[in-house]
Amino acid sequence: MKVRPATEDDVAQMSAFLQQLAALGKRTSRSDAAFVLQNYIQDPARIECLAAEDEDGTILGFQSLKRATADNIYGVEVGWGIIGTHIRPEAARRGVGRALFTATRQIAAKAGLQSIDASIADTNPEGLAYYEAMGFRTYRMPEGLICKGYEVSV
Repeated sequence: MKVRPATEDDVAQMSAFLQQLAALGKRTSRSDAAFVLQNYIQDPARIECLAAEDEDGTILGFQSLKRATADNIYGVEVGWGIIGTHIRPEAARRGVGRALFTATRQIAAKAGLQSIDASIADTNPEGLAYYEAMGFRTYRMPEGLICKGYEVSV
């Protein structure tokens, strides 16, 4: 598995497996290519969006890290990082998320982030377990979400 920055060339694959996740009831946000491009690849608050791919170039998952701005939809404190992790259903439980976060953690430290928020639907036990395993801890629980924070060590 190779972890690298996601590019516009990855949008179709990223969108396709986000649509798979939505069909399985594991995603409620938009999943179309325009959304992926705008929110993960070209977002002005983006710090990095990493893709994990197999030897054939299939995107197994991706992880977005952006800086919280005053108007962020999650109510995250300005200056924190906001992380999102998405794994292709058939690649689950293969270490993709761990590989992505290993790289993202280094990027967060280089970007000067002190804290990262993961806002997870309270109906997503897999996502909650993943972030807990990565060292995130619950710090607030707005309606429908469990927000986990991670302290970045520099």
